Amino acid sequence: MGFSMRKVATAATIGTLIEWYDFFVYLPAAALVFNKLFFPQAEPLTGTLLAFGTYATGFLARPLGAIVAGHYGDRVGRKTLLIATLLIMGCATFLIGLLPTYATAGIAAPILLLVLRLIQGFATGGEWGGAALMVVESAPAEKRNVWGSLITVGILLGLVLASVAFTVVNSTVAEEAFLSWGWRVPFLLSAVLVVVGLYIRLNVGESPEFEKAAKRGETQKVPLLEALKHPKNILIIFFIRIAENFSFYTFAAFSLSYVSTVLGLPRSLALNAVIVAALAECVTAVLFGLLADKIGSRKVMMFGLAFQIVFAFPFFWLLETKAPGLVMLAIVIGFALANGAISSVQPDYFARFFGVNIRYSGISIGREGATIIGGGLAPVIATALVSATQASWPVALCMMGTSVVGLAVVLMGRKAESTAPAEPQTPAVATARP
Repeated sequence: MGFSMRKVATAATIGTLIEWYDFFVYLPAAALVFNKLFFPQAEPLTGTLLAFGTYATGFLARPLGAIVAGHYGDRVGRKTLLIATLLIMGCATFLIGLLPTYATAGIAAPILLLVLRLIQGFATGGEWGGAALMVVESAPAEKRNVWGSLITVGILLGLVLASVAFTVVNSTVAEEAFLSWGWRVPFLLSAVLVVVGLYIRLNVGESPEFEKAAKRGETQKVPLLEALKHPKNILIIFFIRIAENFSFYTFAAFSLSYVSTVLGLPRSLALNAVIVAALAECVTAVLFGLLADKIGSRKVMMFGLAFQIVFAFPFFWLLETKAPGLVMLAIVIGFALANGAISSVQPDYFARFFGVNIRYSGISIGREGATIIGGGLAPVIATALVSATQASWPVALCMMGTSVVGLAVVLMGRKAESTAPAEPQTPAVATARP
């Protein structure tokens, strides 16, 4: 088990890294470049809002990707869908790097950018569920959280790689060259990464739990319909995910434009802070996973949500000092403690809500449906609120509000009765291990 488990975890983590590099590389581009190249006639803050709007459209397609990937992932297996999502994502990202700008193609440029972002979102919608299930369905029961936390590590390393790529290009070429061709390099690099990811994923087996269920003839003809018979479980995942996502994308995306556009600090400061914060969370995610295997994933998740509530206002107070060290500290704390606790336990916690034959569909539709609000709209809402009020407190209130709802859902879910299939389809309960 040890060697095969390491192989599965490596394939899932590296594949996730590459997939999310492709999705996240759009983030610094939207915050720093696309407002100038694709919406040049808008005011700076308005241009940023429009750029984040195209960024948000990627999240609109994620539920559709979740439905398609969940259906086939529960029908034919996790591995096949993970290969497909990686290919689709890689092609879309590479093509973004070849797009003409508004100055060259006019209105066609932002339209093409929008279409490719939708394709990126479609691919991402099916990625997390498959990668998470490949790991937790292969791991021993007593270590599912620590192995599952590696999916978070993969996502974060994808964010780090995307941020590093932009930082390196931004710091090594002149401003004119960066806006002309430098920003394209991180997108074009995707082609190399996808080849590596495909090789790794092609050389790993299928999820053992899924294989057993398939051999017993327990796969569903339309797994989504079966999953929808458990709306309470889907909604629990949905609201937890909104709470986690809204704060995370405030830390990771909105802070980039807030620090540079509103506070007037160097854009490299926020980029560097995100890199350090993501690396810090790589460590804390694994530590939270180890802790969750001892005390239960629910307790760790509750800590993360409670911390988001407490930290919402201090996060902006630290940013608004304009002191580089405190700006970095704010972003690092948000990543490492708040998001680290919540995201690290999601693979095991969410997997417990559904039987193996409908698990990909159930998890994916709840989780990815929530990203439209919590992820895609978070930077847009935050930017609009700051633009309208010239203050950060409305954004902090949104962070608190979503976290309060998420925490309440976890507490209510503790007493919820399971309506998921019983053995032999793998036990599913409406709560995580106490």
